[in-house]
Amino acid sequence: MNLSSLEERLADYGSQGYYLLEAFVLQLLKLEARSNGQTILTEERSPNSPMDAFAPKGIGSIKRPLSIEVTRTLSPKKLEMTLRAHSNYRRNEDEGLLIVALRQMAKESNYVQRVTEKAADHLYIWGESELQQLIDKHQDAANDLANKLFSLRLQMAVSRSPEDWKAKRDQVVLEVSETYRSGRFSLLLGAGVSSSAGLPDWDTLLNSLFVSMLTDEHLNDKSGESDQVASIVKRLRQLDGPSALMLARYIRKGLSAGSEKEQNDFIEAVTNQLYSLRNKKFSLSSPLIKEIANLCTPTRTGAKVRSVITYNFDDLVERELETRGLSIRSIFEEVELPAPEELPIYHVHGFLPEDRSSYSNLDKATLVFSEEGYHQIYGEPYHWSNLAQLASLKESTCLMVGLSLTDPNLRRLLEIAAKSTDRSKHFAFMQRVDLEKFTKESGKSVVRAPMTVAKRFLDRHHSLNEEVMRELGVNVIWYETYDEIPKILHRIGKGI
Repeated sequence: MNLSSLEERLADYGSQGYYLLEAFVLQLLKLEARSNGQTILTEERSPNSPMDAFAPKGIGSIKRPLSIEVTRTLSPKKLEMTLRAHSNYRRNEDEGLLIVALRQMAKESNYVQRVTEKAADHLYIWGESELQQLIDKHQDAANDLANKLFSLRLQMAVSRSPEDWKAKRDQVVLEVSETYRSGRFSLLLGAGVSSSAGLPDWDTLLNSLFVSMLTDEHLNDKSGESDQVASIVKRLRQLDGPSALMLARYIRKGLSAGSEKEQNDFIEAVTNQLYSLRNKKFSLSSPLIKEIANLCTPTRTGAKVRSVITYNFDDLVERELETRGLSIRSIFEEVELPAPEELPIYHVHGFLPEDRSSYSNLDKATLVFSEEGYHQIYGEPYHWSNLAQLASLKESTCLMVGLSLTDPNLRRLLEIAAKSTDRSKHFAFMQRVDLEKFTKESGKSVVRAPMTVAKRFLDRHHSLNEEVMRELGVNVIWYETYDEIPKILHRIGKGI
């Protein structure tokens, strides 16, 4: 077996293929360490280290403590970032750094050589030839590893020792802040942003529209209370509830049979319900929306956010930015292009501003509210909204706020973008599952297992979620309560 043939075999797996290959390399290094009476820690490395592994007694002929980083390609940028990370987190002055590169770029080898010579006292670089030597030395064991790569990767993910996730989050936030200040930064905003200002969630909006449809169809007494219909709808969904997209399709068909007037009526119904159902106890300018606007506001050194991709229908972010006098452009159709001084805000699922008179061509926006709208975008790879998302994912670092990351189209675009990089460069807020809420309901235990077992399960659940996101090119920023998110965004903007 040789390394290049294994790499070719895994090429069809996309970004997951690289991480399977990384798991193989780490296990191969463990084999070499064990044969020399040494140890390599992957699951139990220092929780503060951003590296892939740690060898307390070195590996092979290198007889010193080593941090180990495995990378697909050793580019100047990757080398610089790894050296800086190691400098920040090395345990003592004697600790060295081993970078294992699956391939090196010939045109940059002179740069790598100069840096290597400068850091010769503690830097070691292994490439394909060194890895192939280890494969040849441990041929039978290497073949066995190559035949069970997925189970190895899964085992590494779930057996990782519990870390201080808040301390780890602090490191991630600093990394996001550094990237933000570089100016190659975009924001991806989901329903959580709108919910922070009291706008209804998906299910609430669907139920309300369903009630409106039934009322318009004279299926209930006009004098009756709408909550009577709502209770019928709720019970119907409990017993025979279709998916949200299917229900939305049904509502849309009920409100618009095809004529231009009926189409406009549907748009008006959605818009009215969207804003009229807003919970007034929340400010339109919520702390979360304010912090998003702060990130978008240029500093003395220029604008940091290149673009905003929003999956929401509303214009709440635009309103906040306009109060600050910022030059912005809401984009909801293919022909719209921002001027150089404008911050583009792409409404990739449609745009329903409360005051429609302020915008033209709104009727040309694709409203991804139902199955047919979603299918239209999903089935057209070159649809403007797909291209806008892909451009941001490829050309900048994206911070995802208020997104569940369950949208299959977004995950598909993330996977495409991940193929062009050897590291997870995007970031997403995700809520951790609380142990107390997981094991109890109304004060009563609902999980028939000891708390220690439930905690171990949740630790592994969170670790596996991190691995899944990593394969999509996304680093997780964990939070417990929603009010933490604006505070973290504030830290990102201030670099603290």
